[in-house]
Parts: sequence; structure tokens; C-alpha cells
Amino acid sequence: MNTGLTKKIAIGLLLAAVGGAGIWWAVAPKKMSATERYATTAVERGAITQTVSANGTLNPVVLVSVGSQVSGIVENIYADFNDKVKAGQVLLKLNPALNRAQLEQSEANLASAKSSLELAKANETRNRDLYAKEYVTRQDLDASIQALKAAEAQVALTRAQVARDRTNLSYTVIRSPVSGVVVSRDVDVGQTVAASFQTPTLFKIAQDLSKMQIDSSYAEADVGSIRIGQPADFRVDAFPNRVFHGVVHQVRLNPTTLQNVVTYDVVVSVDNPDKVLLPGMTAYVNIAVAQRKDALLVPNAALRFHPSDASPQKDVRKHEAVKDEGQGSGTAGTVYVLKNGQPRPVRVMIGITDSRMSEVLGNNLKPGDKVIVSDRQAAQAASERRGMRLF
Repeated sequence: MNTGLTKKIAIGLLLAAVGGAGIWWAVAPKKMSATERYATTAVERGAITQTVSANGTLNPVVLVSVGSQVSGIVENIYADFNDKVKAGQVLLKLNPALNRAQLEQSEANLASAKSSLELAKANETRNRDLYAKEYVTRQDLDASIQALKAAEAQVALTRAQVARDRTNLSYTVIRSPVSGVVVSRDVDVGQTVAASFQTPTLFKIAQDLSKMQIDSSYAEADVGSIRIGQPADFRVDAFPNRVFHGVVHQVRLNPTTLQNVVTYDVVVSVDNPDKVLLPGMTAYVNIAVAQRKDALLVPNAALRFHPSDASPQKDVRKHEAVKDEGQGSGTAGTVYVLKNGQPRPVRVMIGITDSRMSEVLGNNLKPGDKVIVSDRQAAQAASERRGMRLF
């Protein structure tokens, strides 16, 4: 073989090896010391509140639907949206022509029935005298007595019809049953109100907007921890920077199932003295279901951390080897602390938790212990691998 060619091949292989080593050195993760590699946070004591969240709708505590018991054409309207009304105040009038005519007909029937009653009384009295003188038979007397009773019954019947028609005539004037604020008006002048099959809703009146309630839907997984009297905080879109407060008033037993998801209506009582909260607003509710004043706290990130270079089997053996001393009741978890430059698992029992911290029960950790929350070297290596894929 040509000596020059052999030398060129050898030089090419050497350059390729050097280039490959350079690339490997560039992309290989840089070795960090334990204190550089692992980000830690000290265990501390503090207050923690566990909440459950759901959306709900603000409603008046008492919302009265005002309807009509008779049919007719709307003749006048005396109340509109947002009007304050008093109990007994006239809200609307229907055209009373048909109802007045019906009343007049019933009154005429009553007058006729009274006239028939007077005649029946006279016949019964006359036949009783004639029967005493044996001028008529007992059958004639009994017939007159029966006619008198029928006439009395007819008078009672027509008198009831008059009372009914007089009441129906009064129903053409719609009055407010409560004092409050009109939040809905569903009719206009000239509209026909038909009350044949069901009572139509004409107005909705909120009795007191200074007292509101939130009807919220909580999943069955959360409702078991909700109790009457628990404090609740909520926000509304109209005032995104303001937190409002309420109290759990009721957990309704009637479940709602939608697409195999079961929820329960939790009613939260709300004071609304300045009346800035309006009916129908969407409320984002957080109910405080548990609180601790002086709990031992670890970040939730520490409970999620797992060493990237630890095999599951090896970690399980270490996990089982940790003593479980002085634990309370709660959910089992694992955090890692640095010992001799290596992350070591510590078994803990988790109490209540929020979105950032969790309560630790038992004696396996103490204030000041530093738990690992992230691996900087693993994060850097992952970032570099993503960067290489761009090429």
C-alpha cells in the first residue's frame, strides 16, 4: 500500500476521534458537586390551610316569582327592572272585561236563586198549613220541603260562584307579595297572559340583596370534608382584585350526575351590605376544610422529587429501611435529604396540604432539615438535549 495514502488515512481517523471527543465533551453533562447539583429548602413551621375549590352562582336568598292565576291582556305595567317595591304594591293590571262580565252573570244567577228560594219557602209554609187541615197529602208536603232545600242549596252554590268570580276579578290586579327589588320583568303591555295550564311568571323579586347565597357544585371526592359553618373565600370577575367572604350554610343531599360525574350543591351564605354583588355573577369559591397554626411544613416540590439516577428497586429497599417513628395518621410520602453527598429517602406521613406546602406528621423530620426540591444537573442535561435536537 502507498505509504502516503496510509498516512492520510491515519491522520483522518485521528481527527475524527478528536472531533468526536470534542463533541462528547461539549454535550456531556458537567459533573457538579452535591451542593451545586441539588436545590434544597429548609423544613419550617408555620400556618397552613387546606381548601377545596369549585365554581358557583350568586343568587338572592329569597327570590319570589310573581305570576298570574287568571288569563288576560296586559293593560298597564307599574314596575320595571331594578325598581324597589313594597309588599302589596300594584305591579301590573290585566284587562278585566271578561272577569267582570263573569261576575255580573254570577250575581244575576244568585238573584234568580234567591227568588226561587222565597217561592219555595212560601210553598212549604202553605203546604204545611194545608196538611194540618188534611187538605193535601203527606207526599205534597214532602215535595215542598224537598223543593225548599234544593232552593237553599242553589243559593249557596251561586253565592260561591259569585265569590269565585269576584276573586278572579281581583286577580287581574297583580300585587307584590314581598318587599324587595325587581330583578326580572317578563311581560309587556298588550301581551296576552295565558294561565290555562300553568302559572306564567311575570316578575321576579329579590327580597333582600344585602343577603346573598352561592350555589356551588362540589365533586363527591371533596364534599366529604365540607361541614356547615366552615369559612369560604371567593372572587368574582367583576372585582378580580377583591376577596369576599362567606360561610357554608348547607350541603344539599340531592346529587347531580352529569357524564358519570357526581356533584353536590353546597350553599354558601354571603353578606352583601354594599350590594356590589349582583344575582347571576359567577363565583370562584374556596372552602377552608382544615387549618393548622403551627405545622411542620415541606414544599410540595420536595414530595414530587425523585433522583434521576436511582433505580426504582433500589429506592424501594431504601424506603423500607427508613424507620417510621412517631407518625400520625395521614398519607405516606417520601422526601430526600442530602447525607454524605447523596440523596437519602425519608419516609413521612402527610397531613393537610395546599397548592404550595404540605404538613408533615411524626418525628422523621425536624425544623431546619434541608429537603431536595430539584436536580439542577438533570435539568441542565435535559435542556442541552433539547438544544441538540434543534440541529
